[in-house]
Amino acid sequence: MDNNDNKKSLNLDLKPEVAKGTYSNLAIISHSRSEFVIDFAAMMPGLPKPEVQSRIVMVPEHCKRLLNALADNVNRYEAQFGPINIGAPEQKGTLNLADFTPNGTKS
Repeated sequence: MDNNDNKKSLNLDLKPEVAKGTYSNLAIISHSRSEFVIDFAAMMPGLPKPEVQSRIVMVPEHCKRLLNALADNVNRYEAQFGPINIGAPEQKGTLNLADFTPNGTKS
């Protein structure tokens, strides 16, 4: 049996406005008991604060599947292109979106 026979095929509809993608260099993740919220933002020079480009809300089970899929893809990427150097972390700990006021300042 061919290995590809075991893989499920998924037919997606990709609209042109979505196909171009959205740039993000910052992800802010928060969660409740029932869901994870991932805000993808872009911090750009000259702008006073990051702008959220997209928000994804997922149930915990799907979030864990995403985590596993990302880990698998990073491992395959590094096997092909070498280790990804992320350098020193810019911030330690987690950033909780609920700690910020609507104008972007920490409460």
